[in-house]
Amino acid sequence: MEKIKNIVLDYGNVIFMIDFVKLKAAFTQLGIKNVDAVFGHHGQSELFDNFDKGKIDAAQFRDGIREITGNAALSDAQIDAAWNSLLVGVPQGNHDLLMQLKDNYRTFLLSNNNAIHYAYCMNDIQQKYGVADNEAFFEKTYYSHLVGMRKPDAEIFELVMQEQQLRPEETLFIDDSPQHLATAQRLGWHTALCTKEKPLKLLLEEFKLL
Repeated sequence: MEKIKNIVLDYGNVIFMIDFVKLKAAFTQLGIKNVDAVFGHHGQSELFDNFDKGKIDAAQFRDGIREITGNAALSDAQIDAAWNSLLVGVPQGNHDLLMQLKDNYRTFLLSNNNAIHYAYCMNDIQQKYGVADNEAFFEKTYYSHLVGMRKPDAEIFELVMQEQQLRPEETLFIDDSPQHLATAQRLGWHTALCTKEKPLKLLLEEFKLL
């Protein structure tokens, strides 16, 4: 890792914790019978892909959920509450880690996100930590719904590389999804898998990046 100059970080379950079990329960209660086939850690249906890429807005997404459930009476608030149920929050210390990294490396955020989750997350960190958004922690942030691309597609990694003039051999990508890491590896990036057993702080210490 002595050659690493750039660190690109995922958001969900790397910086901001999420819980797919909570989402599955909430979606099941909403009336989605095959949650795992519709949305999960390793894949999702076209509705969620399109929302992540900003191809549809929040209103169209909610209408898609009503169609999946077969319940046109579901309110926006009910859908948003279920969709946001997986969002846990940023553990104490993670923002400090990001500032330490920024002092020594070029750091970037690369997140699959969407309008509803983004609004919730930014409000959450503002309420808990007094920061408006993630801009202070990174040189630049890349959110899928704002750039029109999402991981694991190579084009979003290439966008970051080209815009920031990153050399793959000098770049480390940290994510919690193996399929996203696989794309980065094919492009020549170094990669690290963030897990519950090996959260961001332990990972950075193991790679001697702090």
